[in-house]
Amino acid sequence: MRAFHLQIITPEGVCFDGESTQLSVRSTEGELAILAGHIPLVTALTTGECRVYTDSGVRKAACTGGMLTCTKDVTRLFSTDFRWKE
Repeated sequence: MRAFHLQIITPEGVCFDGESTQLSVRSTEGELAILAGHIPLVTALTTGECRVYTDSGVRKAACTGGMLTCTKDVTRLFSTDFRWKE
């Protein structure tokens, strides 16, 4: 599966900056999955589980609100609070 550049940013700093094959989040319109080559997008996020898929596996996190932007170069998730699950 093709990868894309993903950045996850909170007021406390950068939580993730690297390559991902898929990002799954909950937007205000429902569950959303981002893959490489996604169309440009800006959407608001709600509280829910976030899943970051990489070649190493899947990492899950609790995401509390924010914004998601997708461009041809990078996908950025800006979250009020983002906590990785163990």
